[in-house]
Amino acid sequence: MDYLTIKEMPEDARPRERLERSGPGALSNQELLAITLRTGSVAGEKKYTAIDLATQLLKKFESLKGVAQADFAQLTEVSGIGPAKASQIMTAFELGKRVAMFSGNTKPIIRQPTDVFDYFRDQMSLLTKEIFRVVALDTKNRIVKEQVISEGTLNASIVHPRDVFRVAIVHSAASVILLHNHPSGDPTPSQEDITLTKRLVEVGKIMEISVLDHIIIGGGKFSSMKETRLL
Repeated sequence: MDYLTIKEMPEDARPRERLERSGPGALSNQELLAITLRTGSVAGEKKYTAIDLATQLLKKFESLKGVAQADFAQLTEVSGIGPAKASQIMTAFELGKRVAMFSGNTKPIIRQPTDVFDYFRDQMSLLTKEIFRVVALDTKNRIVKEQVISEGTLNASIVHPRDVFRVAIVHSAASVILLHNHPSGDPTPSQEDITLTKRLVEVGKIMEISVLDHIIIGGGKFSSMKETRLL
């Protein structure tokens, strides 16, 4: 069977040439993945172009988000994706997540729950395990530090008050916002979430460090315990 390589495609249809001519925004997810992969590969008797590999990835994981959430072992299960290409894919998505978090020298000011969601959405929405963060704020509600406190299983994480408030004390924070994700995609607080939050609020009162909110991110949405009066 004959395979049409990217070099054999009409020049105006090649992903790299289209990117140079029209910019990355004009390319499909398939084309962007193909450029990330750079070259095709051979698996057994089959030859795959970079476009073929990109198509297989999107088909197996159902979406670009699915590809981004796949781990090393899952990626290498795709025919034609070896350790090198799996590493390329994971590196590209990790760079994207870090760029999304980049804020230069400007400390973000948190005025409302949507500010927290907008700042952390891209990074937290792709996680496959539950991650609990504490976001430390100064007296003007600027973020001075954000730190992962706990990395749990798909359904739960373990958070201790001393770890939460240590971050606030070390960075002389006036207040904190609690933040975690629900990999299930439903940001509705669980009873465990509510119980933990109330415990941390009480500890914060003793230490004179206010817990302003607990934001839960899931499925591209968020829930604010302050807005829903659970805090």
